[in-house]
Amino acid sequence: MSAELLQRARGGDRDAFTALVAPHRAELQVHCYRMLGSLQDAEDAVQETLLAAWVGLAGFEGRSGIRTWLYRIATNRCLNALRTSSRRPVAATPLPAPAPEPSRMGEVLWLQPYPDLLLDGMPDEAPGPEARYESREAISLAFVTAIQLLPPNQRAVLLLRDVLGYRGSEAAQLLDMTEDAVAAALKRARATVAASRSPGRPPPARAGGEQERELVDRFVAAFTQEDVEALLALMTDDAWVRMPPLPFEYRGTEAARRFFTAIGAHRRAIARMEPVRANGQPAWGEYVRDPVSGGLHLTGILVVELAGDRICEMTHFETTIASYLGLPRTLD
Repeated sequence: MSAELLQRARGGDRDAFTALVAPHRAELQVHCYRMLGSLQDAEDAVQETLLAAWVGLAGFEGRSGIRTWLYRIATNRCLNALRTSSRRPVAATPLPAPAPEPSRMGEVLWLQPYPDLLLDGMPDEAPGPEARYESREAISLAFVTAIQLLPPNQRAVLLLRDVLGYRGSEAAQLLDMTEDAVAAALKRARATVAASRSPGRPPPARAGGEQERELVDRFVAAFTQEDVEALLALMTDDAWVRMPPLPFEYRGTEAARRFFTAIGAHRRAIARMEPVRANGQPAWGEYVRDPVSGGLHLTGILVVELAGDRICEMTHFETTIASYLGLPRTLD
């Protein structure tokens, strides 16, 4: 931290304040996304964090670094948002007519993907000594989904301790909790997240590597050609198919077969899959051809998670954050 920048910012210099906090903005947004599961909510939380930091800069005593101080504000802004919002699903959501009975009803219906384009601004700073998750796993949809199932305090404790690597005493100070309370919350959070994970799942192929490229090429061909058997051959036996904000989730190849077969006759053919990346994983914008204009219209965003040389999760999203992914609404 530059003492000169801090002094100027305290004197009301907004440019100095911007220079002071700018190196931390990208990682704060990722942290808020993990806390809230929504890119748009995370953006709002970061804006509130920076406003609160600007207003409260005179009270910054410098006992911790500016980064830790910002994380304290951001985490508490997210906790406030979680405690005052009601984002649980409505159990009475009707099943779409062509869809078969799901394996279960999902609980995280507000989830949005996180564009890899926004990860490019992340600093190279390594997590603290207590971190248990690598950065790629900690941004994956599977991890973010599991985190959303935790109560707010447990969520914050797990992220501060196991993702950012803060020590127990540091996390306690950030959250105004006792160290015993932090330890108890962390134990419960770890147990919940561990129970949601599939044991023995191999790590994904290297991002952008030959194995990943071969797999996604085969996937795109099978998906656009509506070849259900070829699609299932690329999936793990316990693969999940999800489609927030709809709550219906399908697990395993047989459930996926019933789902893809049932909807195949009712969905418009995908004319183009525009590749992007989200949550460190392959993703696409799905485009269908307008029968009148002949142009291509974006109808959805698809993200897949890989396990070795197979697909272990497919998640279909609405087009809400298409612009963040660099996906136009229409293509000629």
